[in-house]
Amino acid sequence: MFTKETYMNRRAQLKKTVASGLLLFLGNDECGMNYEDNTYPFRQDSTFLYFFGLPYAGLSAIIDIDNDKEIIFGDELTIDHIVWMGTQPTIKEKSERIGIPCTQSAKSIESYLKNAMAKGQKIHFLPTYRAEHKLKLMNLLGYLPKPEEASVPFIRAVVNQRNYKSAEEILEIEKACDVTADMHIKAMQMLRPGMRESDVAGALEDIALSAGGGLSFPTIATINGQTLHNHYHGNVVKEGDMLLVDAGAETAMGYAGDMSSTIPVSKKFTSRQKDVYDIQVASHLAAVEALRPGIPFKEVYELSSKVIVEGMKSLGIMKGDADEAVQAGAHAMFFPCGLGHMMGLDVHDMENLGEVYVGYDGEPKSTQFGRKSLRLGRKLEPGFVLTIEPGVYFIPELIDLWKGEKKFTEFINYDKLETYKDFGGIRNEEDYLITESGSRRLGKKIPLTTDEVEALR
Repeated sequence: MFTKETYMNRRAQLKKTVASGLLLFLGNDECGMNYEDNTYPFRQDSTFLYFFGLPYAGLSAIIDIDNDKEIIFGDELTIDHIVWMGTQPTIKEKSERIGIPCTQSAKSIESYLKNAMAKGQKIHFLPTYRAEHKLKLMNLLGYLPKPEEASVPFIRAVVNQRNYKSAEEILEIEKACDVTADMHIKAMQMLRPGMRESDVAGALEDIALSAGGGLSFPTIATINGQTLHNHYHGNVVKEGDMLLVDAGAETAMGYAGDMSSTIPVSKKFTSRQKDVYDIQVASHLAAVEALRPGIPFKEVYELSSKVIVEGMKSLGIMKGDADEAVQAGAHAMFFPCGLGHMMGLDVHDMENLGEVYVGYDGEPKSTQFGRKSLRLGRKLEPGFVLTIEPGVYFIPELIDLWKGEKKFTEFINYDKLETYKDFGGIRNEEDYLITESGSRRLGKKIPLTTDEVEALR
């Protein structure tokens, strides 16, 4: 946890921004995997962590702006709990650590909210992302609210605090990034023909756990890199394959790292792999070079996309004007995802609150294929922490679909593209802080270029 003053100051700023009403915070509960006592690893709601710092199940909180009250709701452990879990600080002791002296039982929140609603007080709540939250809201409010009934002033206030990382948050994120880099370096050092993908995934999780935290998201370690989020680890790797690894560590305080690397299973990349890999790296470096305050991230995305188009042209796979190809969306054949996303207490920071607020400052997103997957488009500002992760993917199903539709034939040479249908996909990813004058990579450097990667093989 940070200091008590950190959480008190965060709540004070939030109250000042929203100005009136009652702010409702629903913490997370334990969740059974296959029966009640065999639970998934517990993870507290990130917004609850940000304002209250308490990583315990079964808590909720209210900030009653109108009546200047802050209350933590939760139940003390019974002797049955203590037998299995050991003695813990009381709810009051936990709450006093974050500057909240007032606590009540978990059930008391129902009567508090009913009294507030009876007086006509505005109840602000955030979008739900768990079934338990929906059920709690239905019970507390007396009906199941529609998603659009979540409080936009509350959402915007939270986003406008959490998007700007403080110095102490940056230090914590950098811890996660250092461990994340160790994970990727280990993958590059250990990978050998005959291994299973799961051998690599298991070794990376060991590093994250040994550092005192865990994984910030389920690890991707796959020879089928053309599938963007592939969590299957059952393949045996062989000479000539590439293993795409997308993995990150989370600190004990909940802050995330997120990096990707693409590794040849052989000691060196093949010439064809190197040709495509170098295009991805050029796109990556162009994006990094462009990072600075004031530039719309949409422009950085378009720049990285143009580099990919020019690279595909050099291989004879694309043709025509790169600017026109990107505007039309033809680049999405190879780059159907976004360039990056905000990162902090969530690996995709505050995605549950809505990308239109987090990544677009309330402006509408594009609906164009590929571009619609860009999670971040707004002007960059100092304090933002984000990923840079362009990719080059050859997706057979997409190739077949667009070829059959004769789509973008003015930009795509489908005869040449057919010869790459078995290629797979390449992604490399780093984490960056936007500074007053530009940007700074967070965490240890992981090998990026073909020479750097091959030096570890």
